[in-house]
Order: sequence, then C-alpha cells, then structure tokens
Amino acid sequence: MASASIPPEDEGVHAAAILLLAVGEDHAAEVFKHLSPKEVQRLGERMAKLTTVSDIQFDDVLTRFQNTVETQRSLVSDTGAYVSNVLKLALGEDKAGLLIDRIVQGRDVSGIESLKWMDAAAVAELIRNEHPQIIASILVHLDRDHAAGVLAAFDERPRNDVVLRIATLDGIQPNALKELNDVLSKVLAGGDRVRKAPLGGAKAAAEILNFMGGTVESSVLGNIRTTDADLAQKIEDQMFTFDDLMKLDNKAMQLMLREVSNDMLIIALKGADPEMREKVFSNMSSRAAESLREDLESKGPVRLSEVEAQQKEILKLVRRLADEGQIVLGGGGDEALV
Repeated sequence: MASASIPPEDEGVHAAAILLLAVGEDHAAEVFKHLSPKEVQRLGERMAKLTTVSDIQFDDVLTRFQNTVETQRSLVSDTGAYVSNVLKLALGEDKAGLLIDRIVQGRDVSGIESLKWMDAAAVAELIRNEHPQIIASILVHLDRDHAAGVLAAFDERPRNDVVLRIATLDGIQPNALKELNDVLSKVLAGGDRVRKAPLGGAKAAAEILNFMGGTVESSVLGNIRTTDADLAQKIEDQMFTFDDLMKLDNKAMQLMLREVSNDMLIIALKGADPEMREKVFSNMSSRAAESLREDLESKGPVRLSEVEAQQKEILKLVRRLADEGQIVLGGGGDEALV
C-alpha cells in the first residue's frame, strides 16, 4: 500500500527503495550494478530520503516482491550472446554479422558510457572546448534530456552549431567512435567488426530540442533555418511539444491525467492555450474539472521557467507511456512516434 503522499508515478521507485534498504548493503549493491545511471540516481535519492516505514507498507512491498519472483522465470544470463549465437547458427557468420551489429551495437562504448554517470553541467565542462563535431557525436549517445541539459550550459552560438551538426550527422564510423573515447581518455572496448552506428539525424536533434524549452527551441531552429530551411522543417516535424498533447485521443489523455499530479497540472496549464485547457477539462469528471478551474483561477502568476519545467515533466511521462505501448503519439514526420 503506497503512502498517500507518494505520487502514483513514484510508487514503484518508493517500493524499490524500501526493498533495497531491507535486503542489506551487499545485495543492494548487486542490484545497482544492473541499473542505468538515471535509475541509480533516482533510486539512491529516494533511499536517502527514507527514514521510517510503516509495518503495513513494509510487509506489502515484500509480499509484492515475493509474488513477482514466483510468477517470473529467468531465461538466459546473457541475452546478447544468446541472440548472437542463434543468428550465427541460423544464418552463418557473414549474414548474421550485419544483424548482430544492428541488434547489439554500442554496448562497448565505454568512454562515452561513463558520461552517463555524470551530471549535465559536469559533462558540459568536460567537452565544451572540443570541436563541435566531436561534441555532437558525444551527445547523440546520451539520453535526450541529459544531452539537452549539456547543451543548456553552452552559449547560444556553439549550441546552435552543435544542434545543426547533430541534425546532419549520418551515423558514426568505428574509427570515430575510437577517437571519441580517446578524447575522453578511455579505450573503446569491442572488436574490429563494429560497424557504423545509426546515430544522429533530424529525429535525434528534435528529441534533444524537446527538452530545451520554447525560447531555446525557437533560437536554435531559427539559426538552422537560415542555413538549411528543409532541415529545420524536418527537425520541427519530428518534435513533440506540449501543444501536441491536443492530438492525443480521449483515452490517452485520461491515462495521462491519472498519472499527473494536480500541482504539476495546474502550473503546466498556466501557460497553455484555452483549447488545451478545455481538452483537459473534458477528460475529467465534472467535479474534478470544476476544482481544477478554481485552482487555476486562484493560482497567482507563475514564472515561465516553472511552467516549461512542469510541461517537460508531463511530456516525459507521455513519452514513457508511449514507450510502454500504453498510448500512441500522433506526430509529424514520416511515421508516428510510438
């Protein structure tokens, strides 16, 4: 049973934090080895904030964990190696090579991988003096919001230059990957069979810009448009902004609203168009919609930066729901963002 003060989207992290505190340091450390940098940071912060837990909540977490373990089975310890061996047996060494590289590509970019454990400001400080092409090649390996945080620490001119290079980046050759790791004083682990990594492009640039905020988005796109109007349009077509939530169907909107806290929604809607507000109201119960209207009217002025920050959090949530297959995002470009 989750505490009433825990937002629905944080319940899983809260339960995981309780479990790891219960199993002891050695077991918790083993679990952390299998998590991404973001997951480690989020879970570690939650563990650090936990001081006391009710007996009911503690027992509930352990029961849920035991039930999960009993209903799941481990398949193979190294799925990447398993897939590689199966493809080689089925297709032969040469034909399987291309597929193997495509499926398991990029696991050994150790130098760049280490950046994922650093905060955005530290990464920016480390790479700001490198050539813009090298910076672009590094940023496409990071999570999009992480890359956006790095770019936010740059001045306008280098930031515009880097985004333009990301948008025109057509994959990265093996030698370039090795050079990137040399720049970061790391050695690229991996064999000679590593092929060109399909990174960069208009979609990567769009995904990073989605996390930058409206003012920066406009500045960067405007700069790119003066150089290459077609490329700027391709980037813009791939972007999914807060206004694009209007394209969600009612079922998707209702699912989103169930996971967004009321405080987050109020601030986000302070900067929204009337049509967006009505879209939200129409997907709530009459009582909830009326309460939200009153809260919006009574809420005083809010800084634009706060509005954009909460809108970004909602977009992150929507993208997560899309990644999990719970909703479909209708967007521009050649295909729907799913």
